Amino acid sequence: MTTVKTLPARADAPKAQTWDIEALYATPADWDAEADRLPTVVDALGTHAGHLGNSPEALLAYLTHADEVQLRVQRLFSYASMSASVDGRDAVAAARRDRASGLSARLGSAIAFAQPEVLALPDATLDTWLARPEYADQRVRLERVRRNRPHVRSAEVEALLGAVQAPFASERGIHPALANMDLRFGSAGGEEITQGNVDRLISAADREVRREAWEHYADAHLAVKHAQAAMYATNVRQSAFLAQARQYPDAITASLAPDAIPVQVVTTLLDTYRANTPTWHRYWRVRREWLNLPELREYDVKAALVPTRAVTYDQAVEWIAQGMAPLGESYVQDMRQGLTTERWVDYVENAGKRQGAYSNGGGRVKPFIFMTWNGTMNSYSTLAHEIGHSMHSLLSTRAHPYSVPRYTLFHAEVASNFNQAMVRQHLLAQARATGDTEFEVQIIEEALSNFHRYFFIMPTLAAFELECYRRIEAGGTLSAPDLIQLTADLLAQGYGDGVTMDCDRSGIMWAQFSTHLYANFYAYQYATGISAAHQLLEQFAADPETARTTYLRFLESGGSADPIDALKEAGVDMLSPEPVQATFRTLAGYVDRLEELLAQRRG
Repeated sequence: MTTVKTLPARADAPKAQTWDIEALYATPADWDAEADRLPTVVDALGTHAGHLGNSPEALLAYLTHADEVQLRVQRLFSYASMSASVDGRDAVAAARRDRASGLSARLGSAIAFAQPEVLALPDATLDTWLARPEYADQRVRLERVRRNRPHVRSAEVEALLGAVQAPFASERGIHPALANMDLRFGSAGGEEITQGNVDRLISAADREVRREAWEHYADAHLAVKHAQAAMYATNVRQSAFLAQARQYPDAITASLAPDAIPVQVVTTLLDTYRANTPTWHRYWRVRREWLNLPELREYDVKAALVPTRAVTYDQAVEWIAQGMAPLGESYVQDMRQGLTTERWVDYVENAGKRQGAYSNGGGRVKPFIFMTWNGTMNSYSTLAHEIGHSMHSLLSTRAHPYSVPRYTLFHAEVASNFNQAMVRQHLLAQARATGDTEFEVQIIEEALSNFHRYFFIMPTLAAFELECYRRIEAGGTLSAPDLIQLTADLLAQGYGDGVTMDCDRSGIMWAQFSTHLYANFYAYQYATGISAAHQLLEQFAADPETARTTYLRFLESGGSADPIDALKEAGVDMLSPEPVQATFRTLAGYVDRLEELLAQRRG
């Protein structure tokens, strides 16, 4: 009888491998006390209602007061969501997250009067106020409020729309709870499959372990496909309703317009991706030859091409610090301290830990990184990605007060992918200088694994999402078979004749990305992010000093400029297909090199 390895409980996790959540609240009791105080504090914002147009001092007093309250709510929510992430089976943590979500919705209702009152001001009056020195840090957000004038409704309607945020968010909590708390994935290779280790098991050297992990994980989601489909369809309908309520032509425009991102950015990405899928088809064929398989299955796309080398957390920190050296000593020192002594990162593997990885701004206390360390190149890659987000948060927070908007998700995925690309470039140069072709292949594999997620899976999810909204907005439906078939069809475009698919198991992939799909038009930003990152990296070859200054300025700008404008100032035009095409050229270069090395092995 096979003994299944079980993971340690969260309480037994080594402190050094967990994040310093106590920097937010020293104890859970402190969080509870703040949660008790905040409803009254939030409601007190209502005393400003009806007075914002009285004088520039009155408006500024409200903005300052609202910032203070919003930051407190943000910290409360950060602590609650972080606690729930590290152990999805912790009912107390889940209750805190729900309580924080409810308070966030209450805040939305409490400040719903503000936008209509600001928009009631004559443009000449608002222009005069914005010209005052004390409004220097308020101009960006007030200009954005004015820009959204056609989509801001009356105070009564805004209050109602704010009030529905909590009930409308219910399915966004249910789907992850189902995946992280209730689903059981069985075992593979004698090890229990969890959200934290499934990626490692699907990358195992033993093909039977890979197959078991991939199939069992998919089968667990298939067992509840109808419930998951109903939840996602509900989310799509709710988002479509909110877009209509705010008088947008469709949901994607509603999602992109606040950040001044044209829909053309998404459609150009998807069109360029589809035109370049033959590069992916070629990679799958090369991979099959490397692995000497009669056919490549989906559980083979992450199998190691050469014997894997274990990577420790400390080694990864050193690689990242060396790779990011072109950004300067200050950047590297801050980053190294965050990754080590300041405990930004929770990387321990424990029972109940949810899937994936993320960086949390930490309510301006310190940035935090959530991930699970599996001792692989993928773990190092994830850490390099997430520390890019965290350094973005750190530098933009230092450069601007809370009143200046935080960077958008579109900005964010540039910074994370840039870190991966820069460190990878350093490691490849190191491997080639020493003639270590085995390590070179491992780095290329890390690159292609990263491209697979951000430049294959994410464009596929983006196309899936766009089609789902189009169907609902046209009066159609979204059943589980619909969603599975749509996903399988889109994956088939990228696999071509290089991968043999299992339609149902392949097609349930959409259900495995609840944190992305429920963010509404989020997935595409990974693909635009990796594209912009590679074009920015090219600038370092031509003029390292200017490129460093330009890139650090981009990070420090935070959300003070719209993302398309910020990138254009940094030399990247996301309205053009060129960044996506350039990144496909990078991908093709990796495939070319694998073909060369494969020929050498045969020769």
